[in-house]
This record gives sequence, structure tokens and C-alpha cells, in this order.
Amino acid sequence: MTRTTNQLTGGEAVVRMLQRHDVKYVFGLCGDTSLPFYDALHRLDHGITHILSRDERSAAYMADGYARVTGKVGVCEGPSGGGATYILPGLVEANESSYPVLAITTDIAVGSRGRYTLTELDQKALFAPLTKWNAVIDRAADVPKLLRAAFKAMTTGRPGAAHLGLPFDVQAAPVDESEVWAEPAHGRYPAWPGAPAAGDVARAAELLLAAREPIAICGGAVINAGGEAELLALAEALEMPVATTISGKGSLADGHPLSVGVVGSNGGTPETRALVDAADLVLFVGCRAGSVTTERWRHPAPGAAKVIHIDVDPGVIGVTYRADAALVGDARLALAALNAELGGTRRAPGAALTRATVAAAREAKFAAFQELATSDATPIRPERVVATLNAVLPVDAVIVADPGTPCPYFAAYYRLGQAGRQFISNRAHGALGYSLSAAIGAHLGRPDVKTVSVMGDGSFGFTSGELETVVRLGLPITFVVISNAVFGWIKAGQKSGFDERYFSVDFSRTDHAKVAAAYGVKTWSVENPADLHGALAAACAHDGPTLVDVICQPLHEARAPVSEWVA
Repeated sequence: MTRTTNQLTGGEAVVRMLQRHDVKYVFGLCGDTSLPFYDALHRLDHGITHILSRDERSAAYMADGYARVTGKVGVCEGPSGGGATYILPGLVEANESSYPVLAITTDIAVGSRGRYTLTELDQKALFAPLTKWNAVIDRAADVPKLLRAAFKAMTTGRPGAAHLGLPFDVQAAPVDESEVWAEPAHGRYPAWPGAPAAGDVARAAELLLAAREPIAICGGAVINAGGEAELLALAEALEMPVATTISGKGSLADGHPLSVGVVGSNGGTPETRALVDAADLVLFVGCRAGSVTTERWRHPAPGAAKVIHIDVDPGVIGVTYRADAALVGDARLALAALNAELGGTRRAPGAALTRATVAAAREAKFAAFQELATSDATPIRPERVVATLNAVLPVDAVIVADPGTPCPYFAAYYRLGQAGRQFISNRAHGALGYSLSAAIGAHLGRPDVKTVSVMGDGSFGFTSGELETVVRLGLPITFVVISNAVFGWIKAGQKSGFDERYFSVDFSRTDHAKVAAAYGVKTWSVENPADLHGALAAACAHDGPTLVDVICQPLHEARAPVSEWVA
């Protein structure tokens, strides 16, 4: 088909629409059905860097990590068939964690459908239940408007993931260039944020001033909305302790005297739980009050405290706890509205939730931690790994923790010296193999700060092929492997809940340092606790990719901050 000078191909239009939305990176993997799209990326001058991954799942995790640290949409792509199925885990995680990740999966030609074409599957049906927005483009003319719709859906309201199917023949068909435009605000989140109703703000302020022992529990929305300063102002005005979910870690700097830290069954401790139980009012901010944060809806106990719930998604409010005041809106704007309503009014703290009680709880929590963090026992205690990284890393470093052994330990005990998104873990679905790839996206999003990926050896087995990507790109990321030759989370569950009937959770030890060295990574192996500080300091200071393989205590033998394992 001949095209005129004011026409683009469908593949070119996709590239131009990504460019209009200020996309700087596309993470992905090539395939037969992607050839016209790849050719457009090659030929056009667009300022987008394509990051070739070794697996579509990894590409989606890279886009996720990028989105979390930049406030921009992360974009990943893959081919039809297996590529479309492999990219799903990362898209599900981003959607449930409320981060905007766009997956573009190319597809067989529209005219080839229903003819037993290789790699054919119903992409629209496959992605429909797993994304906030989903479409397959049947006509090239629809490329611009559907990409605008995807970016708008991902970045407004509750952020989420989107999928766009791009058939082979659509990539080559003509698109009118005049249709290629974008709303610039939709390249970032939260776009077009809304404030809560004034009456709801007044009701919430009244409840906060009447409370003797209020506590805030913040999810990831505070940081995502840029509401850290407003949260700090509200907490100090009310002398209100602030706890967080794992995703909300960093809403308030861990060193602040009102900072409780992470609460819940993963990363919480008896000391942080006691502060939640002492509250007569709980302010949930961008937190769904799910099973982990509330230890299966027991802390706080239903009805034990009044509840104010702030969330951009009205469907979240009132699902797990009855809300005495509901503020539907952006977290930053809602907190700002509460501060304005209070007008500088300050509240005297109650007897149970004062700065002194928060400090005492923190001291008790870290006393038990410190005992193990300074232990010279072997295998090395996980607590010692956390404490050593806290000592050697700069205050602005980004930690990306896989959901096994690293997540509860770093959530509970790694101390962030400043507020902001510096701790990342895939808490929505907790799939192994996230950290290494997400760290690549996080580093590309914040190239001027140190990024450290911490994973178990189970996760290493899922994702080690991406070390080639790291070396090819020369990324100065440090990888730390907690090596104990076991799927530790499951073995710990078998110990606590199934009378130590261990079944199919142990595997052979891998020399992760040798594997990484074969890819060209500079490596260290550490078995002696006395060598840990030197190895981690050297690895973090090196100007290229590094990996430290740490022989650690197995999780089922450790004193992890996971409530269901505590007798």
C-alpha cells in the first residue's frame, strides 16, 4: 500500500505516540511479529532507548522498577504467543501494586486469525482480567487514540497497568500523522489528581482532633502522590505516630521520632503491633488495609478504633473496615486539605501514643535485631546483612528486595534516612525473580544513585540470565544473594504450621559468585561474618556490576519478623 507524505505506518505511529508521552525507555524482547515495530524504532529519530532483555517477564519487571522510582509510565514489549504469556506476571504485579506499566505485545495479522496461525491466541481475553485497560488494535487508524486512552487510564485515578495488542499487518498500514498527538500530563502519575469533598475533610479533621491516640498507616500512595511533606506536617501537628505498609516504607523517614516503621505480618514486630492496638483512631492513607498490613484484619481489631480512610479508589474504602470518615481523592491533596482544615491547630498526645512510647517500641525492636546483627555465628545471620548494607550505603540508595528472605528483614530493619521511594518489593503477588530485573529499571530511572538488588537463591535461579543484560549495559548495580539452598518461606511455613513436615523445599547449593563471574560480573563469596563489611563495601563502591554471595542462615531457623512463624 502506498502512503502519502503526511502518513505514518502503524509501527511508526506507535513510536511517535510513545515519544509524545515522553517515554525514554522501552524494555523488551524481539519476535517475528514485532519486525515492523522494531524497524520503526531503528529508523526513526525519537530519543527512546530500547533495552533488550533476555525474557519478557524480566522486561515487565524492568518497566515496573522504572515506573516506581520515576513517577513515569514504564513500557515493555514482547512478541505474540509465548511472549504475550511470559509478560503477564510483571503486568499483574504492576496493576495490583498501582503502578502504570504499558505492555505492547505484537500479534499475528488480523487477516490470519482463525486459521491455525502459529502463535495465535486471544490476547484481548488473556489480558482483560489482569489490567486496568486493555485493547487489541484492529485498524491502524486507531493507533493514536488507543494509545492516548491507554496512557490516560494508567495515570489517572488509581494508577494501573495497560495492555495493547499490535497485529503484524496493523504495524504496516497507514496512519494519518495529524492524529499523532498526546496529552503531556498522561506520561506521569498521578495525572489530573482530585481532592476530597470539603465536608468529608471537615468530618475527618473533627475526628482527628477528638482522638486521644490516633495513628496513621500509610500505603504506597503517599510517596506516589508526592505527599511526604504534607504527611509530615499533619503528623507533627497532631503528634500522631506514623506506621506504613511495606509499599509505604519511606512515607516518613525512619529516623523521625513519630516513625513507627512497617506494621503487619510481613516486616512488622510485636512492638509495632502494640502501637496499632493502642490507637483509638486509625487513619489509613492510600492503604487497602489488606490481610498482610492488618495481620488478617486483627490489628487493628474491627470496631476497636474509629477509622478515617483516604484513597483515590472509592471501591477500596469500607471493604475491610467501616469508615467513620471517607476521603476519596489523591493522597497528597487529601493530606493538604486536612492540614488546611486544621489551620495550625495542634493536639496534645494521649498517654499511650507519645514520642516516648514510639521511641521505646523502636528501641525494643532494634535491641533484639542488634543482638543478631552483631553476631559472629555462621551461617551469617540475615540481620547482619541488613545492618552492614545500612552502614555502607549512602542515604539516597535504592534497595530492591525480592519477596522471600529479603523482604521482611529489609522492610522491618533497614533504616531509610530520608522520605521517598527508596525501598521496592513486589508485594502484590510476591513472585520470585523480581528484584534483579526491577533493579535494572530502577537504576535507569535514577542513574545517579546507588541501586542494590537483594534476592534469595531461589529468586536467583528464576532470573540469573539477566546478568548478561546488566553486563552488556555496564550497569553499576550491586546484587546480594542470600544463599541458603532452600525455598525458605515455604519451609518456615511447614515448620510453624505443619509440625516440621518438610517436603520438596530443599535444593543444592549454587556457587552464585561463579555463575555471575561467568557473565562478567565482579564477585565476592562470603562465609565468615568478619568478611561481610569489606565485601559489601567494595562491591557497592565498584563502578561496574557486582555480586556478593552470602552464605546465610536458612529462614526456617532464623528469627524473621513474620508474625505467623512466631510462637
